[in-house]
Amino acid sequence: MSAPAAPAAPVLRPGAEAIAAKGWLAAHKWLLLRRASQVGILLLFLLGPWFGLWIVKGNLAFSYTLNFLPLADPYVILQSMLAGQVPEKLALIGVALVVLLYLLIGGRAYCAWVCPVNLLTDLAYWMRVRLGLKGSAHISRPTRYWMLGMTLVAAAATGSIAWEMVNPVSMLHRGLIFGIGLAWAVLLAVFLFDLFVMRHGWCGHLCPVGAFYSLIGRFSLARIRLPAREACNDCMDCFAVCPEPQVIRPALKAIDGTPPLISEANCTNCGRCIDVCSKDVFAFGTRFKATVLPVAGVASATPK
Repeated sequence: MSAPAAPAAPVLRPGAEAIAAKGWLAAHKWLLLRRASQVGILLLFLLGPWFGLWIVKGNLAFSYTLNFLPLADPYVILQSMLAGQVPEKLALIGVALVVLLYLLIGGRAYCAWVCPVNLLTDLAYWMRVRLGLKGSAHISRPTRYWMLGMTLVAAAATGSIAWEMVNPVSMLHRGLIFGIGLAWAVLLAVFLFDLFVMRHGWCGHLCPVGAFYSLIGRFSLARIRLPAREACNDCMDCFAVCPEPQVIRPALKAIDGTPPLISEANCTNCGRCIDVCSKDVFAFGTRFKATVLPVAGVASATPK
């Protein structure tokens, strides 16, 4: 009679090794900071309509902070120009400030650190993991650039900023201020799509806002570096939590001589790869020179 099979080892959730190695707080540091940023920015916009405390007036399309700082979404202004509208000087100043900011910190940092819809899509992903939902439809990631192009064509064809009528971010703001309506139906559709149809479906494959900001992020200063990539133990936790996992492999595996730097424009600089790595392979840095730390006798090297 054969011996009974040994019980299968439990499947650890992504980040379990990091929690064991450096503690829960350190393994969630950047996630917690992102949530504070997203919720805090959203509350700044709602303090006025809800409580009459007007620190920030407007929304993410155009805002005026403390009655002197204009900030304008360059994507919205571009649509308005294609629609035949001439932006005011204050809006152009706001665009310049926003573009400068995202040239420094990374264009798709908007998606990870500012966009309130990301809270919803991240919740959908969290529930997918907890419910063990594996199936996923296939939509090519470049589809978002086709979506971006269509929104710009729609603005030119209709003479209006047509996309803003259905943009989930704008609809979320309107829903929170004016109450339940079509906005909540659109947001529910995004949530259910990400939960049941496709992992990171909206933000990672369809959203034209993220596509637009990735074009700015192509030239940004702030990057995720891999100062200790030789320490990688192939646990795959970084790939599991990254909303854009395709950006990791070239830098992590030195594909075609890629330096230890994630330079791909669609990296959101969310920092989750830093959080969940028990070997501290990842760290925030810049696109410029940085020495790779020697690990286990591996000589240091400076990427070009």
